[in-house]
Amino acid sequence: MQAHSNHDSHISFGPFRLFPKSRLLEKEGEPLHIGGRALDILILLAERPGEVIDKRELVKRIWADVNVDEGSLRFHVAALRKALGDTGKSTRYVLNVPGRGYCFVAPFVQAAPPVFSVAAEISPPRSLPAQLAKMIGREEVIEKISNGLTLHRFMTVVGPGGIGKTSVAVTVGHRRSADFGGRVFFVDFGPLRDASHVTTTIASVLGLTVNSEDPTPALLTFLRTGPTLLIFDSCEHVLDTLAPLVERIVREAPQLRVLATSRESFRSDGERIFRLFPLDCPPEREGLDVAEVLAYPAAQLFIERIAQSSGPFQLSAEEAPLVASICRRLDGIALAIELAAGRVNAYGIAGTASLLDSRFSLQWRGRRTAVPRHQTLAAALDWSYDLLPPAESATLRRLSVFAGPFAPEAAAAVASGEGLTTSETLEAIDSLVTKSLISPSGSRTLRYRLLDTTRTYALGKLNELGEYRTFAQRHAEHFRDFFEHAEADTSTPLAEWLSIYAGELDNVRAALDWAFAPDGDARLGIALTAAAITLWVRLSLFAECRERSRTALAALGDGRDNDRIRMQLLSALGWSLMYGEGRAREAGPILETTLELADRLDDKDFRLRALWGLCIDQFNNGQFGKARAFADRFASAAANSPDKTDVMLGDRLMAVALHYLGDQNDARQRIDRVNASLHFLAEKPKIFPLDLRISTQYFRARILWLQGLADQAQALAARNIEEGRANRHALTFCSVLGQAACPIAFWAGDVDAAERHGNELLEHTDRHAIRLWGLWARAFNAAVVAKRGDVAIGLPLLREELNRAGDARFLPRFLPLLGELAACFGEADQVDRGLDVIDDVLTRCNDRQELWYLPELMRIKGELMLRSARHSADAEARFREAMEIAVQQGARFWELRCAIGLARLKVVGLETVTIPDGTSDAERERMVFSRLAHLFWQMSGMIAGEAVDLPGIIESSENRRPALAMMN
Repeated sequence: MQAHSNHDSHISFGPFRLFPKSRLLEKEGEPLHIGGRALDILILLAERPGEVIDKRELVKRIWADVNVDEGSLRFHVAALRKALGDTGKSTRYVLNVPGRGYCFVAPFVQAAPPVFSVAAEISPPRSLPAQLAKMIGREEVIEKISNGLTLHRFMTVVGPGGIGKTSVAVTVGHRRSADFGGRVFFVDFGPLRDASHVTTTIASVLGLTVNSEDPTPALLTFLRTGPTLLIFDSCEHVLDTLAPLVERIVREAPQLRVLATSRESFRSDGERIFRLFPLDCPPEREGLDVAEVLAYPAAQLFIERIAQSSGPFQLSAEEAPLVASICRRLDGIALAIELAAGRVNAYGIAGTASLLDSRFSLQWRGRRTAVPRHQTLAAALDWSYDLLPPAESATLRRLSVFAGPFAPEAAAAVASGEGLTTSETLEAIDSLVTKSLISPSGSRTLRYRLLDTTRTYALGKLNELGEYRTFAQRHAEHFRDFFEHAEADTSTPLAEWLSIYAGELDNVRAALDWAFAPDGDARLGIALTAAAITLWVRLSLFAECRERSRTALAALGDGRDNDRIRMQLLSALGWSLMYGEGRAREAGPILETTLELADRLDDKDFRLRALWGLCIDQFNNGQFGKARAFADRFASAAANSPDKTDVMLGDRLMAVALHYLGDQNDARQRIDRVNASLHFLAEKPKIFPLDLRISTQYFRARILWLQGLADQAQALAARNIEEGRANRHALTFCSVLGQAACPIAFWAGDVDAAERHGNELLEHTDRHAIRLWGLWARAFNAAVVAKRGDVAIGLPLLREELNRAGDARFLPRFLPLLGELAACFGEADQVDRGLDVIDDVLTRCNDRQELWYLPELMRIKGELMLRSARHSADAEARFREAMEIAVQQGARFWELRCAIGLARLKVVGLETVTIPDGTSDAERERMVFSRLAHLFWQMSGMIAGEAVDLPGIIESSENRRPALAMMN
């Protein structure tokens, strides 16, 4: 039994059930197949039972703008009655009222669809193209494929180009959207020329930011999160790469379904092939009338396309056999039929049939079994192309150099000239759209695209005429100029900037592939690479930026005339290495060369870029004194800049350096200055890969926390999380969670929040393939497990994750996790191992001037010493030393932590508190906490600055547990 939508009401009459929305008619529970027009008539009549519907209204509703006579209506009503067994004797369903129309007269019951709550509404498909208003002749096919996806996890719709595979797949996607909760994604591989980008193309459609050489783990993480339907379109040219990937994701993501379209099967394990055949055509026989011809989908499509391009159309009895012949000779291939219909306005049906005969007679005889069907489409395209006026054929050829959708302005820039004005080119494009050779693409702004088959055909013509190099060069020149303007576009907000420029990534790739090919133009490719750097950086495509920059540098000569563009390319290479996976150590020498060139050329912008990169490089390598020196140089270089953003970046860079060097007061002054100036920021800085507003706030939150301003820090961190989510920049959100939200929750003793933030960061890094932050998140989550008291589980897990991080554990973000590792050893009664870890880390911190965490490391060492009979005498000295360093740093949080440790050391009489017999548990607890309060009052004098009411905090019963959490 065929499936139908759960949202569809049905009409029951006799042994039949009619589902109008699903376009399904059942008889005694089994599907009853009738023609599409007959079903349209039944649905219209059944929805207005007992009402006589005029014949003219029926014709207008069923055939839309196609003019047909009443004979067609009578033919389909007769077919409907035959299918229903309406003999006019005992059983009556459809009544003919002479001179007026038809009426549905069967007794019936209409069942309403189930009611769904608002919360259960399904979101629309994520990336599906718009659904066609009407699919002609494919309803049964669509139903079979839709049902097949319930039984089979991987289906491929196979057939020749132009047969309608994409339209069928899109319709199935819309029909099954509710079953997948709206998680239906359409991936068009047609524009893709380089199969190595298959995985990143899928990731882009899923909304994943790719920062890894292999995005497959990120894809799998996403696809495992819920039922998902992926529709892969136009796969034939990437099968070698795509087939093993599909096998893997289907195997490892149990709730995934894949529907692919291709001219050939994947030949993959688990693949279910559905071969899409041509539309049914009228048979070759004498005496076919209008109604009989229009009963076949191929003829219906032909007439509807004529009406769309030429207005209302009346098919005459004389023309009906010609239409049947045209459809047969075109083998029922949808695109070929549409192309033929587009010529009727100029040549009429008889003229079109005559042209078809003269062009194709030799090719079509005997082809049905001997010739591959894709050549049928090539023949149809050849014929349609030859019929085009010179301006249109030239425009079609020239537009074939585009990959994927393109804007009208880009089309005019590339295709005009060489005998065509801009207005003539745009007119030709409009005409080609009406002839179905160009398709509109996009909903927000007008863009065009060539079907892949059409583009391949037109590209062949461009090569045949020796025009390819000319227009490939113009295509590359256009996008060089386009992205030079993009780089200079400093007033457009990031989201809008990406909506304008990000869609041209496929065209950039195509242009660069041509430019660096043997017959290309390497100089042009170098210039385009330099212009496109901003695009790659803003899309976080650092791996692609790195490889493209290296290609351009290899093609660049050694002369000083090339120094400026060499500087641009080296800067991009250095940055892409710095933010790439495991390549950060290679960045320093490249950025130093960039700085030398910037100084030689006195280029202030690239001097700042190089200084920024070198400062970050020193942070990554743990050289904080050198990092501050670069921050000083950046601030000096930015001081006289007319761009306020440069000054803000200098303050932020210095704030980070001071924070890590342990000067929290000066760091706060700098970061507050940036915060106060954020209203000047109208766009994303060119030299800063993260969101400056958001990244300012997570460092402010860290500094505020260390200064002891807990409420302000936590409130700021909470706002920062919401801003980071809304921003949707993958790298920025990693820092939001990893730099502030996770550590602040951990230090506050809010283990639930720490666990929540850590899990969100891990999921985010898996989804976007951001490896370094993923390593940190796993280690942090292990520390949270230990913090909950599960040291037996958390300690080995934390050690394992830190070992897995390798050299990355020497990055500043890992330092607190190393401290927690030492503390965990103490909890596990492995004090000596804990002290070894602490001593190693203390040596590292002093050597690198990484001083911000030094008071906490000294405190942890004191706590470890308290657990050791050999070292307990030295514990108090460590606590006092830690407090002294914390006072110097302005880090009152560390100071308070040290004071609590020292207080714990002084709690010597607590066990001897006399508690009378019969004392209640509540009174016993109050007496113990009173003793603690007295001790904390003694210790509070050690804390510099504003007095802290520690006795009041401890005496307040609702604060006793937080106080104990702080002690622990």
